[in-house]
Amino acid sequence: MGFRSKKKMIPAKTPTELDAMEAAGAIVGKALQAVRNEAKAGMTTLDLDQIAEEVIRSHGAVPTFKGYQGFPGSICASVNDVIVHGIPNKETVLKEGDLVSIDCGATLDGWVGDSAWSFGIGELDTRAQALNSATEWVLMEGLKAMVPGNRLTDVSHALELATRAAEKKFGVKLGIVDGYGGHGIGHTMHEEPYLANEGKPGKGPIIQAGSVLAIEPMLTLGSVDSLVLDDDWTVVTDDESWAAHWEHTVAATDDGPRILTPRN
Repeated sequence: MGFRSKKKMIPAKTPTELDAMEAAGAIVGKALQAVRNEAKAGMTTLDLDQIAEEVIRSHGAVPTFKGYQGFPGSICASVNDVIVHGIPNKETVLKEGDLVSIDCGATLDGWVGDSAWSFGIGELDTRAQALNSATEWVLMEGLKAMVPGNRLTDVSHALELATRAAEKKFGVKLGIVDGYGGHGIGHTMHEEPYLANEGKPGKGPIIQAGSVLAIEPMLTLGSVDSLVLDDDWTVVTDDESWAAHWEHTVAATDDGPRILTPRN
């Protein structure tokens, strides 16, 4: 899904437009929090989808994911060895110790917010908890490169360096999922450029004040390779190792990175 942008700079949003994007992103944050607060063993991923959709619509927004290229859910609900794009369904019943990744988007007044996080149902085992904590940390470290004057792959490189540092910090070997990454975002969910989660620095379009990217590391406890299931959406690790996914929509500003998908 990667491509090379022909543009020399990542387009900039105005301060007013960034505020509008943050309003959409805040609704995403509320939906994610509601899902996490209510998720428990015995629920299905379809139950989680209904919780998120209710929150999004109750705040005057619409679920960005629903109907996107035919996707049936308001969230992507990915459990254990599912990396991304898990379709909410009645058959996937959550159990104690599961690692659940929820990816969510909301559109408000024509602007999109996109964010993801992973959490455990009850207590995670030691390795799963290390994976999840590491992925969150990698996101927060990597987005620090989202500053004016940097180039696109400076963010990619920061994410890669953070992943390798996280292996030592959290005591776990991590795989960076190949072929999946972040993206530009604004009036639509996926805009140029594609943002890899690893790579050499100093390449690609220049980040300017007002540039916005959805930054989303996806890490595993094993392989970097993945498979797409027959539903043409669900992406799983090829070795059945568990995966975690964290994402924020982030703007570059003269005062530093600004997270447009805030959550408590």
